[in-house]
Amino acid sequence: MKNLIEKTIEYVKVFFENDFSGHDFYHTLRVYNLAKFIANNEECDVELVCLSALLHDVDDYKLVGKEKERFSNLNTFLKDQKYSNERIEQICNIVAQVSFRGKNTIPDTIEGKIVQDADRLDAIGAIGIGRAFAYGGSHKRLMHNPNVKPKEIVSSKEYYENVGTTINHFYEKLLNLKDFMNTETAKNIANHRHKYMEEFLKEFYDEWEGKI
Repeated sequence: MKNLIEKTIEYVKVFFENDFSGHDFYHTLRVYNLAKFIANNEECDVELVCLSALLHDVDDYKLVGKEKERFSNLNTFLKDQKYSNERIEQICNIVAQVSFRGKNTIPDTIEGKIVQDADRLDAIGAIGIGRAFAYGGSHKRLMHNPNVKPKEIVSSKEYYENVGTTINHFYEKLLNLKDFMNTETAKNIANHRHKYMEEFLKEFYDEWEGKI
């Protein structure tokens, strides 16, 4: 397992070397480390957790587009490593259930729940704030427009097509994630990171309005 994990880390390091949207190699590495930490407190298949965490973004349509066959990068890499088809399918199923699509989705395995928690934890707190603005800037989105209100997004289509401001993204997604964590370990971490985002937004609005 150690050799495969090392090869996977090297693979994603090269894969994301030119990403500046907040979905870079270090995001993947943080998700991997968070997932391992959470896995230590759960009865689970740690290898599946680790590989799924490392590969969770390599076929994300936001990064690679929709033109490729689903999970083509993940499949190609693991098959090159002579990994079993059964295990590859399990990883594909985990990755398919991780993403936030405008509404809460709960994975059907503990491994999926752990990876989802880890990915969502990296979307909140100080780093989550930084990533939100990095993503918004890379997609030419305004930081804030007080005349544009957050949307209530209830479908995957609405979520993917939404091009609102970065500040609105906090209300449309990030501030909701605390209540969507699956494991107790993630819930405890999320509470602290959620409070930090609330404090940031208060300071942001004070500065926006010129309060001294």
